[in-house]
Amino acid sequence: MPDRDYPRILEAPPGPNARALIERDERVMSQNFRKDYPLVVSHGRGAMVEDVDGNRYLDFAAGIAVTATGHCHPDVVAAIRAQTERFLHMCATDFFYENVVALAEGLARRAPGPGPWRVFFANSGAEVVEAAIKLARLRTGRQKIVAFYGAFHGRTFGAMSLTASKPVQRKGYAPLVPEVLHTHYAHCYRCPVNREPATCSVQCLDLLTETMFGTTVDPSEIAAVIVEPVQGEGGYVVPHPGFLPRLRELTRKHGILLIADEVQCGMGRTGRLFASEHFGLEPDIVTLAKGIASGLPLGALVARDEVMQWNNGGHGSTFGGNPVSVAAALATLRLLEGGLIENAGRVGARLIEQLRARLGRHPAVGDVRGLGLMIGVDVVRDRGSRTPAPELRERILEEAYRRGLLLLGCGKSTIRLAPPLIIDDQDADTAARILDEAIGAVTA
Repeated sequence: MPDRDYPRILEAPPGPNARALIERDERVMSQNFRKDYPLVVSHGRGAMVEDVDGNRYLDFAAGIAVTATGHCHPDVVAAIRAQTERFLHMCATDFFYENVVALAEGLARRAPGPGPWRVFFANSGAEVVEAAIKLARLRTGRQKIVAFYGAFHGRTFGAMSLTASKPVQRKGYAPLVPEVLHTHYAHCYRCPVNREPATCSVQCLDLLTETMFGTTVDPSEIAAVIVEPVQGEGGYVVPHPGFLPRLRELTRKHGILLIADEVQCGMGRTGRLFASEHFGLEPDIVTLAKGIASGLPLGALVARDEVMQWNNGGHGSTFGGNPVSVAAALATLRLLEGGLIENAGRVGARLIEQLRARLGRHPAVGDVRGLGLMIGVDVVRDRGSRTPAPELRERILEEAYRRGLLLLGCGKSTIRLAPPLIIDDQDADTAARILDEAIGAVTA
């Protein structure tokens, strides 16, 4: 394997240049988000990010699972440059242009389930979730939407009403969009009903069918169920294999549309283009964003032909399907289909195996789970009780950062590994080693 010039820490971060920019930021920027690290980015290439003081980091955050092809992939940059020399914007709501049709054709061709499929473009994951809610209510004539505890679907009002990841994401914004209900997601490692994997999917859906349908709502009133095939912000949770097929069976029985939110888990991250494919799930609607355009803003709502039937003018987007973002997305899709999806599956499996072998010696690690390069490491007070330890998780993230590895948290106390899909075995080995060392240093 070739030598890498990253990670490389020349000066303990934040250095003087970073501190100067952070001071400027504090004077003028909205501070509604607590920054994960005092990192001030200068530039990035592939899986490397360099800060303004010359420190180089191995990036296993990827802009929150966005830069799927790495930072500034030459094919993506070339596609963006070529499009900017032609035209920057022609509203796809009002006019036609070739590359937006080509991207829709590519997504429809690969959609998880029998077609035909149609595509609507917007700017972000939250926007396509909003569109999915509207479309489901319109097509069914019903009002109620069911989502899951632990779900994150966005922060605009409709998407926020579906989100149930952290109270702070909803606190102070009521009244929210009405007729939204939540139930339990099928994960075995911390199940409120039964930790036995053989019955987990049955037990969790019983909470929906017996408790919700039996006491709160008639299923004939439900327009859609929205589910992340692999939960993201809720803790990188992989459901029991039987959960999603049973959910699909249940929704079909009652004429309920099934929306697969693949904003974080889609576009090759799990080793399949759509995470739904791991479970044989055939949704009615799919939402995509994040990694779809390797860093440019784009969201896509993909729906079966008989579902994607709007009242004319009932929904639109000025910038959705912007030709520059679409050019980046077309280049991204070509790279994914050209080998990056398979790379994510292979390197991800190796990384999960390494993490389990290395981190198993730490009592503070309760679980390592994932699919492809969507990997979660649970940080706990002790493995026996599996009690979440969020403060310890934050200290581990900080220690890894100071050693040159960028990671993010999710869930109550999970470390998420969501690197660019271009990483190789050497990057995976380096990340596993640094995380092992960081946990050891913090818990010594």
